[in-house]
Amino acid sequence: MAKDSSGSVAVVEQEIETTQKIVTKSEQEEEIVIKGGKAYAFFKRAFDIVSSGLVILVFSWLLIILALLVKLTSKGPVLFKDERVGLHGKKIKVYKFRSMYIDAETNVEKYLTPEQIEQWNTERKIDKDPRITPIGRFTRKTSLDELPQLFNIFLGSLSVVGPRPVKQFELDENYTPYQKEKLLQVKPGLTGYWQVYGRSNVDYASGQRQKEELAYLPKRSCLFDLKLLFLTIPAVLKHRGAK
Repeated sequence: MAKDSSGSVAVVEQEIETTQKIVTKSEQEEEIVIKGGKAYAFFKRAFDIVSSGLVILVFSWLLIILALLVKLTSKGPVLFKDERVGLHGKKIKVYKFRSMYIDAETNVEKYLTPEQIEQWNTERKIDKDPRITPIGRFTRKTSLDELPQLFNIFLGSLSVVGPRPVKQFELDENYTPYQKEKLLQVKPGLTGYWQVYGRSNVDYASGQRQKEELAYLPKRSCLFDLKLLFLTIPAVLKHRGAK
């Protein structure tokens, strides 16, 4: 009986020790405060609708030209629909002008080396990706491939400014449960802190990508969103970090 009792005590002590370690690890995480109340959310959504609607109308000619160029220069659909994680973890379809060959996702070994495949699986970006079409290289360099996301913004699945919409495996592999919980409380955006200050120049492996995405949350405000929006223009013009 004494043996069973001592064994039970040992198990309990081990469980307590494990729990303490988990709590300690959680306590070591930096607290993430999300700013922005109901008024901010109202004006942000109003800005999203008006700005995206106006840009779609004013630049409809450019959208048509780019669509024709994509269609006439390579086989496949004009738009590429990619599943990402949206607000509160809801799965959304993000639209882009197709910039890769039609079998780029299904026949990866045809185009990439093992090293490039590993980089693609981790970062979703590759230096001098051979799967990109000639017109796709131009639209990516200028970020024009992301213009169809204006429809995502107008319909409400994206915002103009916010964290980058990511895939589920990117969240699971690169963020802690606490960080994921906070990140998913904010609607992802077309541009944001990471696009302006880091873009492809930082990665998940270094931890800098996560820091820059999460850095937006405690700074959210109408003025800060406008600042990021205006800083996006020189970042795109200089092709900062574009691949």
